[in-house]
Amino acid sequence: MSILYDEGQQAIATETRRVLEARIDKDALLPLLETTGTYHEGFWSMAKEQGWTALALPEDHGGLGLGLVELGLVAHQAGRTLSGAPFLTSGFGAAKAIELFGSDAQKARWLPGLASGETIGAIAFASGANALPARPDIGFDADRLDGRIGGVTAGSIADIALVYAEGADGPVLVVAELANVGRGIVQGFDNSRCIADLHFEDTPAEALAVAGSARDAALHVLALQAVITAHEQTGGAEALMEVARDYAITRRAFGQVIGAFQSVKHRIAELYGLVELARANCIHAASREGEDDFITAAAAARLSATEAYDTAARDCIQIHGGIGVTWEIGLHLHMRRARSLAIEQGNSLFWEDIVVDGLTGEKA
Repeated sequence: MSILYDEGQQAIATETRRVLEARIDKDALLPLLETTGTYHEGFWSMAKEQGWTALALPEDHGGLGLGLVELGLVAHQAGRTLSGAPFLTSGFGAAKAIELFGSDAQKARWLPGLASGETIGAIAFASGANALPARPDIGFDADRLDGRIGGVTAGSIADIALVYAEGADGPVLVVAELANVGRGIVQGFDNSRCIADLHFEDTPAEALAVAGSARDAALHVLALQAVITAHEQTGGAEALMEVARDYAITRRAFGQVIGAFQSVKHRIAELYGLVELARANCIHAASREGEDDFITAAAAARLSATEAYDTAARDCIQIHGGIGVTWEIGLHLHMRRARSLAIEQGNSLFWEDIVVDGLTGEKA
């Protein structure tokens, strides 16, 4: 695929940006920082209304039959405007796992709700800082789950979770309803991510029929989510680059605009390069879905997007000086989101290992 979008894809991006910029602003996002277990309901209602939850899912189960490229475009624009809910990514990951590995009955039961957004999905794979452990913390026996898994994004709100668990014959992927599951809401610096610890105790669950290694299947799901997250990070980095540029050509110091100073103009130029590299990696990764090098491409996109967003968040605040750290201007919202997204679906160390494995032909 070309690294340029076609006319239809550009239309999706343009319309998504128009709708988000018209209906999302920082004044609605700031209060979310001070409460736990809540999210921006306006954004999620809009996602359902616009059909973004159904974008990359099959038409047979209520989806629109498009792909990762188109969903990535939506995530990019959501990143620009700091979407106040993580479910576009987590719901997609759960739905794709069921689409790829679920039985016909499981697809019929779960996919329509996930496609409409009425059912919210979460991914529960990690063990502490390890995004995908060799031996899961959760036990699965006789269609029941037991154990605790910490720091699940969307965990405080989700209706179902895709869980990486230890079965009688090794790791398995299972789907569990969360209605009666204990949840310990985690207070964090970006509470709109709805992070919670999940406590399973004799919880009913259904195993997915994974052909081959459950760990490989789980890694594929993480890679799919990583591509969406990378688009969101790139969108946030792009927005910050533009904010820094606009401020630098209007703010004056010592008789001239601060953008005339090399220390400022060079930072903005470097941000432009990071954003464009991340954008190209995102498009490439999204276009490689289903190919042998998809997971390596997803890891590369994730790494470049994390660097771009982290750098943009830091440099944009510094270019603004003292005003950059105030509550009202809202740049800290991007800093918080950059740090949150940097560790969801695995941190940079995890994805660096994936790149090395892909390049050497070895598996961790």
